[in-house]
Amino acid sequence: MPESSTRCSSTKPETNRMSDPVSALQGAAFSGFASIREIGPMGMITLRAKADAKGLHAAITACCGTDIPQIRQILHAGDRAAAWMSPDEYLLILPYDQTDDALRQIAQHMQGAHHLAATVSDARAMFRVEGAKCDEVVAKVAPIDLTAMQPGEIRRSRTAQVAAALWREGDGVTVVCFRSVGRYVFDLLASSARIGSELTG
Repeated sequence: MPESSTRCSSTKPETNRMSDPVSALQGAAFSGFASIREIGPMGMITLRAKADAKGLHAAITACCGTDIPQIRQILHAGDRAAAWMSPDEYLLILPYDQTDDALRQIAQHMQGAHHLAATVSDARAMFRVEGAKCDEVVAKVAPIDLTAMQPGEIRRSRTAQVAAALWREGDGVTVVCFRSVGRYVFDLLASSARIGSELTG
């Protein structure tokens, strides 16, 4: 396939009210030997609490429809997910416009229990790497053996110089990073997916 078939694009809305959510790169996409695209805007809540905290299970179930994720686990329920990030930290993923309601549910179910819940939707960027050789794209930028990762497993690691979280989902890999380095991570993944840089024939 000639290099000219590789493309990088950004889908920008014609109009944008100040109240409208805007993802980090406004829908950037790249097509090489694997495809890279930005997902968003997505609702994300970081929930800090010990695994045995009173009301934690009820709070996560109410917000995401899942159980409490165990070590290095991400659980999905439709367009929602709950991910284990550390022994006392969980990432809740849900529709962007439903985070306020989720925070209210967390406060209700965990009333009296030591916890911290905060919306981080606008502080994160999320990308999808898809294609038969998507593993090769990630292998070149992150110290993770994707062949050893199981479905439903999440890893907190890095992509080159910055922190990231990665997991398999469907026929690809999802990558989450800080919004402030979203352009860096997207360009890194796009460069890794350029035609001619495959690791295998």
